Amino acid sequence: MASVPIGERVDAGAFDPETKLVFCSCGDGTVAVVRQESPDQYTPAETLKTRVGSKTMALDPKTHRLFVPAAEFKAPAGQPNARPVVSPGTFVVLVYAK
Repeated sequence: MASVPIGERVDAGAFDPETKLVFCSCGDGTVAVVRQESPDQYTPAETLKTRVGSKTMALDPKTHRLFVPAAEFKAPAGQPNARPVVSPGTFVVLVYAK
C-alpha cells in the first residue's frame, strides 16, 4: 500500500471506483483528494477547503458529489475550556462536484 499526506483529525474516508479518487475528510477544515494510479500507487490530487470541525462526509457514487456537513462552533458561554457547540443558524451542507 501507500501513504500520502492528509489533514489532521481524519474522520471519514470514501473511494469512488469510477473516478479512482479517494476522499479523506479532516477536522482541520480540509478534504484530501487522492488519485489511485494503480492498486498500490496513490498520489495527492488536491485539497478541498471546508470548515474547521467538518470531518463527516458522504459520497454519492452515481453523481460523484461529495457532501460535507459544516457549522461554526464556539465555546459555551462562561465555559472557555468546554467542548465547542454549534452556533445557531450556521449549519450547512457543502457540496463538491467536478
